[in-house]
Order: sequence, then structure tokens, then C-alpha cells
Amino acid sequence: MRHAHSLVRLALALSVVGALGGALAGCGGENIPNTDVPDNAENRAVLTFVEDYRHAVERRDVGAILSLVSPRFFDDNGTISSDDDRDFDALSEQLARFEQILDVRYEMRYRNVTYRADRILVDYTYTASFKVATPQGDHWETRLRDNRLELVREDGEFRIISGI
Repeated sequence: MRHAHSLVRLALALSVVGALGGALAGCGGENIPNTDVPDNAENRAVLTFVEDYRHAVERRDVGAILSLVSPRFFDDNGTISSDDDRDFDALSEQLARFEQILDVRYEMRYRNVTYRADRILVDYTYTASFKVATPQGDHWETRLRDNRLELVREDGEFRIISGI
């Protein structure tokens, strides 16, 4: 009997802790659904822009992707070597190879949006699955990674300046 009472007390304590934790988590405000990003107009505008980019990637629409990219685009790929650096022209050339990809699924889990004086940082985790044609037949490849898109405002519009 004593064991049964201990289990009941433990269950009650856990339910109180769970309720308090849920109440405290709600105190910080709501996030945009399916993200870790606080829900406000500016964050929604940023993520709507990034979703436009994501959809363009899934459609393999090079023109649409490039229309979202700043002509000042530059990405050093996080390395010291300049061998893998890309500017707007190099990105355009790289995207031209999209024709070799037969299908794309690109999912993004938004983690954080940070505002700096000169740019907006969008941290996310992506899962990219793409179907490629090879001499041995079509096959799917998948990548899961954390990434950061860097945006700037140009003529009142968001543009990607780095991170593709």
C-alpha cells in the first residue's frame, strides 16, 4: 500500500511540474508554427521570403532563385581557402546544373532570425533530397545540415547575400 501511495504522489508531482513547465514556456510568447522563431510581423515577412526561395529550389527554377539573390552575393562556404568561394556569377553557373537533377524535396526547420545593422541572419536545419540521373540509373541522395542564410534589404526588398 505504501508503494502505491508513493507512485500516486510521484504521478501528481510530475503532472504539476509538467503543467508549470508548460505555463512557463508559454510566457515567452508564441512562435511561428513549426518553427523556433518568435511570431511577429517582421519574422513572418523574413520567413515568407525564405519560403519563396525554398519553393523555387523545389521547382528547380533557376530564374526565380536568382531573382531572390543580391548581385552583391558572396559566399566563402565557411572556409579559409578561396577555392570554394562563390560570387553571383559563380552561383549562376552552379545553378545551371539544376537540369541534371530530376526532382527535389527541400525542407527547412527555422531555428532563429537575428537582425544586425547590415543584414538578417536566418538559421535553419534543412533536409534536401534530390533525384539524379546517372548512367547506372536514377537514384535519390539526401543531405541533412544546419545552415545560415544571410539577407540584406535592397530597394525595400529582401535579397540573399550569402548562404546558398
